[in-house]
Amino acid sequence: MENIKYIKETSPLELPDDENIVGPVVMLNMLKFKDRAYYFNTYLPAFQKVTKTLGFEEVKIVLASDVRTNVIAPADQSWDCILLVEYPSAKAFKIIAESAIYQEMANAHRLAATEVLNLYMTTPFEL
Repeated sequence: MENIKYIKETSPLELPDDENIVGPVVMLNMLKFKDRAYYFNTYLPAFQKVTKTLGFEEVKIVLASDVRTNVIAPADQSWDCILLVEYPSAKAFKIIAESAIYQEMANAHRLAATEVLNLYMTTPFEL
């Protein structure tokens, strides 16, 4: 619950200087649900409507995956699901997350559906 409280009460988002992050970013969402069906049936459609309304149609879910077991992780740390969501830029993520339309249309649904959310901004690189 502490993570949700932090996300709810922190504004603006504490993000790195988006001018220093070039290219797309992939957000790693580590989720523990209060209501899994609500997240996928209500929050995600609202989120997708927000991204389209703001002109960020290229935002896409790259991976949605259930977490089956901890392999190398603290025994008391467990997740229901991970999502990888690609944004065209760090700036696009920040615009969406801080927008009034996201707050009005989607954020309350996210808060209602998730018990814990850890969110990491990553940048892809070639192997």
